Amino acid sequence: MHWYRKTTEQALAELQVTPEGLSASEAQARLQQYGPNRLQEEEKISLPRLALHQFTSPLITILLVAAVVTFVLREWADTAVIAAVVLLNALIGFVQELRAEQSVRALKGLLVARARVIREGREQEISASELVPGDLVLLASGARVPADLRLLQTIELRIDEAILTGESLPAEKHSQTLEQDNLIAGDQTNMAFMGTAVVNGRARGLVVGTGNHSLLGSIAGDVRAIGTTKAPIQEKIERFAHTIGLLVLGACAALFFIGIALGGSAREMFMIAVAAAVATIPEGLPIVVTIALAVGVGRMARHNAIIRKLPAVETLGSTTVICSDKTGTLTRNEMTVTCLHDGQRFYEVSGSGYIPEGQIIDDAIPLLANEREELARLLRIGLLCNESELYRASDGDWHVDGDPTEGALIVAALKGGLHSEIEREQWPRQALIPFESERGYMASLHRHGDGGVIFVKGAPERVLPMCELDSAERDRLLQVAADIAARGLRVLAMASKAVAADHNELPQEALQSGLQLAGLQGMIDPARSEVIDAISGCHDAGIRVLMITGDHAITARAIAAELGIIADRDAPVITGQQLEEMNDEELYARVAQVNVYARVAPEHKLRITRQLAERGEIVAMTGDGVNDAPALKSAHIGIAMGKTGTDVAKEASDMVLTDDNFASIFAAVREGRVVFDNLRKVTFFLIPTGVAALFSIIITMLLGLPIPYVPAQLLWINLVTNGLQDVAMAFEPGERGILCRPPRDRREGLMSRLLIRRTFLVGGLIAAGVVLIYVQALKNGASLECARTQAVTTMVFFQFFQAWNSRSETASIAHIPFFSNPFLFIALLAASLAQLAVLYVPGLQWLFQTEPLALTAWLKILLVASSVVLVVEIDKWLQRRHQPPAHCQYE
Repeated sequence: MHWYRKTTEQALAELQVTPEGLSASEAQARLQQYGPNRLQEEEKISLPRLALHQFTSPLITILLVAAVVTFVLREWADTAVIAAVVLLNALIGFVQELRAEQSVRALKGLLVARARVIREGREQEISASELVPGDLVLLASGARVPADLRLLQTIELRIDEAILTGESLPAEKHSQTLEQDNLIAGDQTNMAFMGTAVVNGRARGLVVGTGNHSLLGSIAGDVRAIGTTKAPIQEKIERFAHTIGLLVLGACAALFFIGIALGGSAREMFMIAVAAAVATIPEGLPIVVTIALAVGVGRMARHNAIIRKLPAVETLGSTTVICSDKTGTLTRNEMTVTCLHDGQRFYEVSGSGYIPEGQIIDDAIPLLANEREELARLLRIGLLCNESELYRASDGDWHVDGDPTEGALIVAALKGGLHSEIEREQWPRQALIPFESERGYMASLHRHGDGGVIFVKGAPERVLPMCELDSAERDRLLQVAADIAARGLRVLAMASKAVAADHNELPQEALQSGLQLAGLQGMIDPARSEVIDAISGCHDAGIRVLMITGDHAITARAIAAELGIIADRDAPVITGQQLEEMNDEELYARVAQVNVYARVAPEHKLRITRQLAERGEIVAMTGDGVNDAPALKSAHIGIAMGKTGTDVAKEASDMVLTDDNFASIFAAVREGRVVFDNLRKVTFFLIPTGVAALFSIIITMLLGLPIPYVPAQLLWINLVTNGLQDVAMAFEPGERGILCRPPRDRREGLMSRLLIRRTFLVGGLIAAGVVLIYVQALKNGASLECARTQAVTTMVFFQFFQAWNSRSETASIAHIPFFSNPFLFIALLAASLAQLAVLYVPGLQWLFQTEPLALTAWLKILLVASSVVLVVEIDKWLQRRHQPPAHCQYE
């Protein structure tokens, strides 16, 4: 229902309310009808469901099947090993997701606790949850709006709606009826919405929407209705698992039937096939995926990012487009005066935000206000014709109590050398006319010395006609104001008028002429300085940054140009009104070129996000307002702000930034790329062993020889080569130039074409080396147990050398610091000792059917196994020749 189009009388009649408010019985009846005024509670964390979720990975499913098979065959040791891997993976995932959920829930606290209402003709305070449609609510400065209200009466009311509309300036409110249809929330100036904050003024409003029926609640409902977007890493692992499962099933079936055809027993060949399947399946991958993501979570936490879902870590690393809100995310959400004009010349104001540090600069020369009388008068008017206060909180941060615009004027005066206490003592205020949008200015009367003075500030088009200026000069100054506004700045004009000392009143008639112009002050919500570097880094990394804001197009374009989101101020900007006129096909075509969207509504953000995804982009959406929540949920990764973000936005997100800083996202992008790189390294490390095991068994069978391993030895190879090293590789540091690469092709799987080719190259080499050692041992008269021992040891040490190859796809191992990953060094040392124990400890010799090796055998094994390093190094060198590395500031 468009309440903003109804008159106050129609709204009261619609809800059957009198000016005395509801009776207690009627309020209770409506509470039963509409329910409490609170958003629907998110479903509590279900521990059993969270635990079961850990077993849904396709690779885990394959392992569970293998565990069942080994259990049926009474191979208890194999069953125990597989079960341990599955349970450890589940435990790590369970703990991480539980901790992330609890971290986000601890951030809650937006909704209003109490509200002042009129019921049965008297004012009373009640719990905001008891508000019902038809209640009459009283608003005052500093209060938070407890429900959606149709304003009935207003006095100088301004409301900060940044959490809802994205606008950095408070919205001026009134009670008049609006005739336009389809107005977005930011343009409904006779409405107040749940969760927004009253900056100044007072009002009486009629509750027209509570809880889930408020604007806040409807957006939360839209968020809940949006299905979860599957992370790219989840899709890649599922495809990889299905492919591996089919290949392993086919290869082991072929192995079984070849063995039968060559005279092997069915039971023996079945056990060999099962052992080969377990050896080939990278059962370490699920746990390494979880550990790598968990490591990424820890690293991102150091960059002020709380990860709610593990896959979000890698998703951020594969992002191709970041859609960001403006206010508070790209900007400081602190208005700042950056430009002064005293009627004749311009001054630059340095510094940013509410910190009163900076200078007034004229032609690169810093000035103090007392050095130029006209400059002092301009700054003094902004300081004293003002109802706000600047203060420093206990945490050391500077804040404004009141209007951000007035706070910016105070800060500018302090930068010019004026002192608030001294100025207020020398120019005590006698009377005040508050700002009203209909009037367009604010005025204050001050006593000074033997006389008095009136200070006025307001819109240039309203104040300049009140000044003693000829038409040519007035037109010139109006053009100056227009030029400043075209740069995205809000412009205020300052003027004064001397009066007699006994002048104690401030009639508006005295202000309509005779004012002396002091000048203009231009201000803007400034960009975060660190964000400029972050956006430049995103561009180097091949990531587009889009600004999607509820602010006006001129301001959005100016900030976007300053940040480097667009190349110049002539770049196209699409507004919400233009989006309303576009169908999805037209928007699909435009999202590829346009980087700035202004004056948009919540449904527009959602449409933009969906069309980007339709184009194959991996979309990250940042935001803090309720208006961001649907797009946060729909995006591949939603990034909410921890300080200023609403509950709805946080619950819809995959990641929460505790410092609300876009620059932290860029740091997290690097960690996301490191995670995926490490998953690829682990995969390249794990798969060749299985390929080599299958190849070597088939080759020896075709040669008419006994297979080079017994089932227990295959399982040992799997354990000793994959048990620790793969986990250690999850801790690999990022490679140089990781942010210089473009985002990965979304269609590319967990293994690139390069790694697939190299996997078969390495797998074939390992198989050939194992068969060579095995056949030579038999020819030299070694026993079958000794030959198999040499074959197993060769396979194990091939994989040890392969671990070093896997540390980079293209970089030579000579350029990778040996101890940059101490976990890998420790894992290889432990695995080597374990292999020696299998060869020389009697009990283990009996279990794995091994024999001690002579020194000559060791030399042959190490020489052959190390060949994998030489072959892969040559392949890397060829790769670097064809694809020279990119160069950028992050290399």
